[in-house]
Amino acid sequence: MSEVKTRKVHTPEFKAKVGLEALRGVKTINEIGQEHGVHPVQVGQWKKAIQQQAKTLFEGKRGPKPVAAHREPELLYSEIGKLKVELDWLKKKSGISLL
Repeated sequence: MSEVKTRKVHTPEFKAKVGLEALRGVKTINEIGQEHGVHPVQVGQWKKAIQQQAKTLFEGKRGPKPVAAHREPELLYSEIGKLKVELDWLKKKSGISLL
């Protein structure tokens, strides 16, 4: 019978170490993969992920506004509308007329 292979689960620290080594460019991706027992395609994916996410390390107070801040007025207006409908319903049910 054939042997059942299980997937290797690598820690984030290991992925970062291998990806950063690939970014340095001292060794080829094939050499790094062979050294650490990882497929070269995987090493390339980890390298690419580090490059894409590196810009978020330096986003701070002066960086771009979060997406939620752009939607804040829209959320507030929807909340106002909902509360107004609830108030009108309560006035109607209680029989109170405030004109």
